[in-house]
Amino acid sequence: MHPPRPPSLDHGVIALLWAIGLGIFIYFGLLAIGEDGATAIVISLVSFAAIWFFVRLRGEETPPRRTNRRRS
Repeated sequence: MHPPRPPSLDHGVIALLWAIGLGIFIYFGLLAIGEDGATAIVISLVSFAAIWFFVRLRGEETPPRRTNRRRS
């Protein structure tokens, strides 16, 4: 009997989790440095969207194929 594997998650879900986490981090970071609440929420929402698009489009990386090279 094999041990159970964790479920496979779509790459869009992973991008959403990254965007939520980093957006919250940016929001509280802006509040910590004394930025106004409205400015912090606008900047964090814009960064949320940018992070989600970036990770969704560029985050998935397929490993390069290995070629069999024989030494001569």
